[in-house]
Amino acid sequence: MTAPPAQPNAANAPDRDDSGEQRLAKRRALEAAGFPSYGAAFPDTAMLAAVREGFLEGASVRAAGRLLTVRDMGKSVFADLSDGSGRFQLYATKGHTEAFDTFKQLLDAGDLIGVEGVLFTTRLGERTIRLQKWTLLAKALRPLPEKWHGLKDVEIRCRQRYLDLIANPEVREIFERRSRIVRAIREFLWAKGFCEVETPMLQTQAGGAAARPFKTHHTALNAEMVLRIAPELYLKRLLVGGFTKVFELNRNFRNEGLSRSHNPEFTMLEVYQAWSDRAGMQALAQELITSVAQKVCGALQVGLADNLIDLAPPWREVPYCDLVREKAGADWFSLAPEAARARATGLGLVMDPAWSLTQITHEVFEKLVERQLRRPTFVTRLPRELVPLAKVCADDPGVVDVFELIIGGLEIAPGYSELNDPGEQRRRLEEQSGATAQKVDEDFLLALEHGMPPAGGMGVGIDRLVMILTGAEAIREVILFPQLRPKAIEETQR
Repeated sequence: MTAPPAQPNAANAPDRDDSGEQRLAKRRALEAAGFPSYGAAFPDTAMLAAVREGFLEGASVRAAGRLLTVRDMGKSVFADLSDGSGRFQLYATKGHTEAFDTFKQLLDAGDLIGVEGVLFTTRLGERTIRLQKWTLLAKALRPLPEKWHGLKDVEIRCRQRYLDLIANPEVREIFERRSRIVRAIREFLWAKGFCEVETPMLQTQAGGAAARPFKTHHTALNAEMVLRIAPELYLKRLLVGGFTKVFELNRNFRNEGLSRSHNPEFTMLEVYQAWSDRAGMQALAQELITSVAQKVCGALQVGLADNLIDLAPPWREVPYCDLVREKAGADWFSLAPEAARARATGLGLVMDPAWSLTQITHEVFEKLVERQLRRPTFVTRLPRELVPLAKVCADDPGVVDVFELIIGGLEIAPGYSELNDPGEQRRRLEEQSGATAQKVDEDFLLALEHGMPPAGGMGVGIDRLVMILTGAEAIREVILFPQLRPKAIEETQR
């Protein structure tokens, strides 16, 4: 015997009781019959994936999970149980199942139950649990989403991620893979002798990047505070204090827009190593990402089958200005700002009339160059103005000893030789402060005056790296609860 294919018709009636009122009535009936709607612990359960893998005909099994379907066949009921690790068919009959009539009449798809039974194989080869006992663990008062067709509405998927995880197993796999990626990163760095640390998320002033912070007020201190935009300046203080290899897997907050590749709250890995430099960080980035890809994905060709990215080293290294010249013309850096602005406009870009040549150039790079770099590429020697915390190149003080790692058209990791001259650092921060209305961090400069060793540092955007390793098209697909416009605001603007 086996259940017929699950189809939304009257014979199988999978959606027989989907109204909230009907489910409430069932809950009252269950409680009246002595079945609490929200049960206690149900320990000593086996994961359904393990039950399937170690299947033994006639063996007893104890499991728990959510009913995904309940198919009333008259004298028997077929159901599908899921616990996140897998899905398994249940078979209940009056002759074998305690409280069969209650199971048949009062349980719905979405309910959470514990089961005890015996394994057997139906005539059509379906491995099944012949249900002997069951326990109601939680009555679902709302139906599962879109039942037989999966949850497709992007708005609902992001706002109610729990429904997305129930309806779409491939979504759960993305987040399980994300967990394995983060674990593999930690294990890689631990094996290299790096020490994991934590630095403040709540700071008196934003530093480490040019971005608009989220502001708040600390009542007890009566002080204005910000959520950090980067942990960089605190991690460098640790280099001053004698740590030589540190990393932090951190949450950063930037009060800026949302897009396919941006979320205001995001996860970064930042790594700093004394006695190293940009080249050392570049080698570390390549080894880290290829190691994690091999460990988690089992290959260096990652992403979706029709859009694979090859991570096999060595990765290309090319100067920033060479890439810009390829796109904007060999004479680009000899142009006056007005001429560069006109040419960029001709390339289809929107230009701010106040932008300098460096700002115009970077817009060309971000919009026309970066997005075309599919295979891993280290873009080096960026303009000095763009990275005020990096050392200048010895052969050209107009550029800094940095890299931006681009994979799949996304910036995945910046890294550089850290500037450790306190006087030069003050001048560079004051230049940035004038452009971004940020104050200079005097405490950080005080730390530098005590001597920071030459060092290399880098940041890796974890959300974007997960996008690359899973083939996700948008950052919201790899963040469990991405930032969305509050529903109340959204509804008032319709």
